[in-house]
Parts: sequence; structure tokens; C-alpha cells
Amino acid sequence: MTSISALALSVSMAAAAGLVGCFAVMRRMTLASDAISHVALPGIGVAIAFRIHPLLGGLAALLVGTLLVWALEERTRMPTETVIGVVFSTALAIGALLASGEDLIDALLGAPRALGPWEVALGIGAALAVAAFVLSQRHRLVVALVSTDLARTSGVDVRRLSLMFLVAFAVTVALGLRYLGVLLMGSLIIIPAATAKHLARGLHAMLAMAVSLAVGATVVGELVAERLHRPTGPLIIVVSAAAFFASLLVRRP
Repeated sequence: MTSISALALSVSMAAAAGLVGCFAVMRRMTLASDAISHVALPGIGVAIAFRIHPLLGGLAALLVGTLLVWALEERTRMPTETVIGVVFSTALAIGALLASGEDLIDALLGAPRALGPWEVALGIGAALAVAAFVLSQRHRLVVALVSTDLARTSGVDVRRLSLMFLVAFAVTVALGLRYLGVLLMGSLIIIPAATAKHLARGLHAMLAMAVSLAVGATVVGELVAERLHRPTGPLIIVVSAAAFFASLLVRRP
């Protein structure tokens, strides 16, 4: 994979993370968002055992976990955070049993490797699809956040919209597994969005700022990691966290 392709893929992934993260933060899914990423672990373990691409296994597990969370939430009426917490704990236990050694470390923290052209194209295409969904449905997502009854009155299928958002979230997590692993990907989704929420005065500004922060942290983290010969994922999150703490020094007008 050429450096240009690698840069395009990482930027696309970060942009999708910034967009999805804004609504995850507004939905108060901050802790739950981090837990969702851990659902990929058993899928990665199964993929490694059967010599399948780990990212495909992680994506499959994320989609299955997303459907399970959505179904349980609808059936039990429990809060999303509670359902995700149960599914996360189960997935983490199963994943720890299926993966071990270096493979487990790579799954947890990410291990950038060369990808083929089809993987790059699929990743960029998935990131664009996530971005298109968030941007096209942003007003409906906001209305559903304000009041589900108002959203239904306005003709919004809240159940379907919630499922689509969770799927977009799962796909975004899968996109970042190569860079950050299951432990850190949720942080890239949440931290830039939380920073943007603190600084921005409107939805459009928040979306633009979250994307800029996520992309900037990813690019800077990759460059620093390459120069220092350190893991990419932790440095990306350190840069994101530094921007967040710096934003706390800025008083909102």
C-alpha cells in the first residue's frame, strides 16, 4: 500500500470517527462507545483461529453485537449503556479465551500493516458511507435526541434510525482497529467530539471541528510514531487528549 493510500485511509477513518463521535457524545454514549469497540475482540480471535483476515472477523463481531444491543434495548427497554455493558463484558471474556500472545496485543492496541488495494478501497468506501449517513441524517438524529415522540410525529422511524446509527458506529470502530485496536478506537471517536462540543457553538461547527481534530490527531500521531519508532495508536490518543485538555483552558463565549 502506498503512503498516499495509507494517508487517505487513515484520514477517512478519522473523519468518520469525528462525525459519529459527535452524536455519540450527544447521546451520552461516552463510556458505552468505548465498550462497543471491545465487541470486536471475539471476532478477531475467531478469524485468527481460522486464518481469516482479523479485520473481517472484527467487523462481523461488531455488526452481530450491534444487532444484539439494538434488539435487547428494544425488547427490555433498558438503557443503551446497560445493554452495551453486558454485551461488552461477555465479548471481552470470549475474546480473551480465543486470542492470546502477540495476536491479542495486536488486537488490543492495533498493529499497522500493509494492506492490499481492495482493503484500502473497501475502507475508504465504508468511511465515506458513514460520513454520508451522518451528514444526511444529522437533523433527524438531533430531533430524535431532543424527543423521540417529536421525531415520530415528524415522520422519523426512530427504531430504524437508532439501528442505522449503531451500525455506522460499528463500521467506524472496525475501520480504526488497524490503527488503534479495540482498546483505543473508542477514544478517537469520543475525545475529538468532546473537545468540539466544548468549543463549538452549533452543530455544524461541532461536526467540522470534531473531524478536524480527529484527522489532525491521526496524522500527527502517525508522523510522530514513525519518527520515534513507537506504536501509532497510543500516540494518536495522546495527541487527541492533549487537544482536549488544552481546550479546557479556553472559555466559551
